[in-house]
Amino acid sequence: MKRFAVVSDIHANLPALEAVLSDIAARGISHILCLGDLIGKGPSPAQVVDRVRETCDTVIRGNWDEAVTMNRGTPMWDFYRERLGESRLQYLGGLPFAIDLSMSGRKIRLFHASAISVHHRVQPWSSEEERLGMFTHTTATGGRAGDPAPDVVGYGDIHNVFLQHLSGHTLFNVGSVGNPLDITQASYAILEGESGATENGPFAIQFVRVPYDIERAIADAQAVDMPQLKEYASELRTARYRGLKN
Repeated sequence: MKRFAVVSDIHANLPALEAVLSDIAARGISHILCLGDLIGKGPSPAQVVDRVRETCDTVIRGNWDEAVTMNRGTPMWDFYRERLGESRLQYLGGLPFAIDLSMSGRKIRLFHASAISVHHRVQPWSSEEERLGMFTHTTATGGRAGDPAPDVVGYGDIHNVFLQHLSGHTLFNVGSVGNPLDITQASYAILEGESGATENGPFAIQFVRVPYDIERAIADAQAVDMPQLKEYASELRTARYRGLKN
C-alpha cells in the first residue's frame, strides 16, 4: 500500500507548514502533493515556496499563485512580489493545473478549485449539478469527452474539510494548511491504496488536523508590517472568514 499526503492553501504561513511537514514525516509518508495557494494572506511567501519545492513531489497552481504573477501596483501584491523575486514568480506562473493518478482501481484527479479554473469556487452546499461538474473533463484538466471520468476528485481553495459521495463518485476537500476556516488547526489529507493498480482494491481517504503556533505566525506578520494584518490575525485565531458579516 502506498500513501500520499495532500496539502493545500498554505498561504505563506511557515509555522503551519512546518507543523504539517513534521506530522507527515512522523507518519513515515514520503510522497507529498500540493494543491496550490502557496502564497497570499501570510507573511512568509519566499520561505514557503522554497520549502514546498524541497518537500513536495508535485505542486499545482492556485488562484493566489496565478494572481501574483499578473498583479502589481497595490500594497498587497507589491508586498508578495518583492519578497518572492523574479525566479519564484516564474516558478509559480509555470505550475500545472491538475494532477491525475490511479490508486486501487480508481482514477483520482486533484486540482485547486474546480475543473473550470483556479478562480471558480465550489462549496459543499453548491448545487449537485455543480459538484458533479467537478468530475468532467475540461480544457483546463485535459481529457476528452469520451474518456472515463475520475472516480475521486480532491481539491482545496475553500479552506473547509469535507467528503461527499455523489452518484458513485467521491468528492473531497483537503482544507487549508495555513488559513483554515473551519477549526483553528492546520489540515491535510492522506490517500492510501495500491498505486497505479487497475483492479479495484482497498482505498482510504484520511483527514488530519495539526495544531501549530498561531501566535508565532501572527508575530511573523507583525514583524514585516504585512498588509491586512488585523484581518489575517482574526482569521487564524477564530477560523472565521474575514468576508463574513457578523
